[in-house]
Amino acid sequence: MAIAILDDYAGAALRLADWSGLGEITVFPDTLTDPAALVARLLPFEVICLMRERTPMPAALIEALPNLRLIVTSGPKNAAIDVAACTARGITVCGTESRKTTTSELSVLMMLALNRRLLPEVASLNAGGWQAGLGRDVAGLTLGLVGLGNIGTQMAVLGKALGMEIAAWSQNLSEERCQALGVRKMASLGDLLATSDVVSVHLVLSERTTGLIDRAALASAKPGMVLINTSRGPIVESDAVLDWLRRDPAAKAGLDVFDSEPLPQDDPLRADDLVSEGRLLLTPHLGYTTEATFRLFYTQTAEAIRAWQAGAPIRVIA
Repeated sequence: MAIAILDDYAGAALRLADWSGLGEITVFPDTLTDPAALVARLLPFEVICLMRERTPMPAALIEALPNLRLIVTSGPKNAAIDVAACTARGITVCGTESRKTTTSELSVLMMLALNRRLLPEVASLNAGGWQAGLGRDVAGLTLGLVGLGNIGTQMAVLGKALGMEIAAWSQNLSEERCQALGVRKMASLGDLLATSDVVSVHLVLSERTTGLIDRAALASAKPGMVLINTSRGPIVESDAVLDWLRRDPAAKAGLDVFDSEPLPQDDPLRADDLVSEGRLLLTPHLGYTTEATFRLFYTQTAEAIRAWQAGAPIRVIA
């Protein structure tokens, strides 16, 4: 049986799971975006293992792969797979469990790095210098959360542990939930941005949330605000972020997610001046890339293939 493991950037799949006896494994460390090249690559395989949404599986691609019988994705769901097209073709789609704390950890790391000027200070030291500026304490600041689901709730707890005041807004956020968590509910996104020192985005990408943080929203931002996005790139308009950073010399942003991933070399976000100044922190979608998380993903991917081969698929996505 021919099995493809896609988008293994870190070369972790074969090291972190037991694939023995499953079939002939081929690991691809890169992401192809050209449809014809992707079809040519995947055509021989009966099983395709996906890493989150790195390689989308739309209906057109699924229809072009006559040998495909099973897709296993990391995580319990994957909006980039056309599950209906798979069902129509008789292709089984399975998922894995997911760890719940990695994204909030990264969000706090980015918040602290930006407020304490970590990158420019490291650069100064590496260049032979010493202290080059002054950071900002986060204790006493207001952390504004756009979304108060699982990750947003973790951020509220972590922010409080650092001595921060917590405020939150989302379109369906209830006063009862905020009271239960000791969080101040804001009436609007504009109010949250206008009163928060740090704003961290924790929403699911949908038609309603796409472009939510745009020029109009950022026009309301408190001077010197720090913006963190570890959710999904399209929720925050990158051009609007660059314009805002250039308008407010004290503002900062940390982005772990992008409209196109991997981030193209010519993307305007790779603004050297803002990065070197420590005002724009870009990370390559590290919100879920920890060894424990990938061990879980790949171990359960191999487990799902074995179960499907035995005629009893597990964690089926329908």
